[in-house]
Amino acid sequence: MSSPTNPTVAPAAVLNDSQWQQLNQAAATLDNTQLIWASGYLFGLAQQAGVAVAPAATAVTQAVPNKSLTILYGSQTGNAKGVAEQYKQTAEAAGFNVNLHSMSDYKPKNLKNESHLLIVVSTHGEGEAPDDAVQLHEFVASKKAPKLENLSYAVIALGDSSYEFFCQTGKDFDERLKALGATAIAPRLDCDVDYEDVIPEFTEALTAKLKDALAGGSSQVVTMPGVSLEAAKPAVSFTKANPFTASLSESLKITGRDSVKDIRHIEISLEDSGIQYQPGDALGVWFTNDDKVVTDILTLTNNNAEEVVTTRAGDLPLQQALKENFELTQSYPGFVAAYAEFAKNDELNMLVADKAALREYLADRQIVDIVRQFPADVPAQDLAKALRPLTPRLYSIASSQEEVEDEVHLTVALVEYEEFGHVHQGGASGFLSERLEAGDDVKVYVESNNNFRLPENPDTPIIMVGPGTGIAPFRAFLQHREAQEAEGQNWLFFGNPSFTQDFLYQVEIQKYVKDGVLSKVSLAFSRDQEEKIYVQHRMLEEGAELYKWLEAGAHFYVCGDATRMAKDVNDALVSIVATHGGKSKEEAEQYVNDLRRAKRYQKDVY
Repeated sequence: MSSPTNPTVAPAAVLNDSQWQQLNQAAATLDNTQLIWASGYLFGLAQQAGVAVAPAATAVTQAVPNKSLTILYGSQTGNAKGVAEQYKQTAEAAGFNVNLHSMSDYKPKNLKNESHLLIVVSTHGEGEAPDDAVQLHEFVASKKAPKLENLSYAVIALGDSSYEFFCQTGKDFDERLKALGATAIAPRLDCDVDYEDVIPEFTEALTAKLKDALAGGSSQVVTMPGVSLEAAKPAVSFTKANPFTASLSESLKITGRDSVKDIRHIEISLEDSGIQYQPGDALGVWFTNDDKVVTDILTLTNNNAEEVVTTRAGDLPLQQALKENFELTQSYPGFVAAYAEFAKNDELNMLVADKAALREYLADRQIVDIVRQFPADVPAQDLAKALRPLTPRLYSIASSQEEVEDEVHLTVALVEYEEFGHVHQGGASGFLSERLEAGDDVKVYVESNNNFRLPENPDTPIIMVGPGTGIAPFRAFLQHREAQEAEGQNWLFFGNPSFTQDFLYQVEIQKYVKDGVLSKVSLAFSRDQEEKIYVQHRMLEEGAELYKWLEAGAHFYVCGDATRMAKDVNDALVSIVATHGGKSKEEAEQYVNDLRRAKRYQKDVY
């Protein structure tokens, strides 16, 4: 029988989204024995109600070991979730009884009942836990956490070595579980962005260590009325590893001629893909590097474009590999360390030895800048080995399929600046905005984000804070709510530098106000007056009404910059609750944390 968190039968034909989410959440709290009982109970209810149920039943043999492996994932962009789901399949194939949960759906107090646990978690922002891991992360660090002497565990930590607090959340879980008395099955695996290269070896060893404890056990036959094995086969889906080749329909600049920003409205055709997405989801975009950057790197490292190198995608000419398979825009310490061996430059060696200085150096430099400053002869395969594999970029989807059907829209800020005597562009933003023409191919896939969802009840009010490109998912929210004729009130906070140059989707927003879809709009154009005003300032000005909306059950959403904006908005929210709710700072912080735990405070930040 399928795990409730990894269904093999699509619910769309018989359940609406709300019913499916309720059933999935309920099933996630049950163990295998309870799930077996529940399936029979529901079958009996259907017969009592006179519902025609196919008489044929499918017998599925299920291993029921004495102990089970629980896999908990905390994922901001979907990578940790993907790793967890993949290992679930591996563990089940090995005969283990496996329970898979998002940390946000898991009751922390159940830790004391676990025998074997695998944590797969990413690190978000500056060493912070991803949103769906916050509650469990706080619990294991609190005095409420139980002793876990009977627990065996392993941790797979995902991170990016470009950041100072590399894999910090995974390190936190590892250290805290150990302090609570749990026993590590294997040393923690800290993964960089090329995590796909190192996880197979780790999980193979993990499976071998778990076999004595978890494999085998009794088997029992579970009867699934009316479900055939043929019907249970999953439909072909498009993923990070298997993207859909879509086509660019339009790339339109939506900021003014004199704007300090170049923001594009991107439309991509998904025709004939069958791809479905929900408001709040992200689109993964694979891109290729700029030809000029590739040529410069080849020349400065004294390499032949046609020399063949081994990559994750197979053996390729170096020029093709640099264009399609390696990261050339985001720099990171690992490249500098490897490259320094060939550059043999004292200045570069000093940077490698000083981590803080190296991070500061890399903050505004791309890979090509390092090579330009310190040109060196580097053998082709060594260059390939020093570089990270290219990874797709995720963009918040700015449309609802209720409105645009087989299209998907994005709101993309073109990263472009002149530094060190050269014009630089972001990898994906330059690709989508400048290097693609209408009709050109672009490989994409949908990254589901269940931690950024509209309320199940369309009558629930929502508050959306989305400055700059952070408006993207809220455009999708508004399209969806209008199409569904939702009765819930909608309040948008939007900010950007200038009203005349940077009011993104102004005509659409004004129409939503006119039609009553948007109940309230609060605007913050930071450079239109001497004193800069941001969205958090507008929140504080409207604090009394905002608090009333929260008390009336409103859901609160934030999208945009994680480094400053999201923190400032959170501080403003706590201040509003304290001031207008008559609470101490500690009580206000608890109120906001309770909103987060109830999934009434959700963030999509980057």
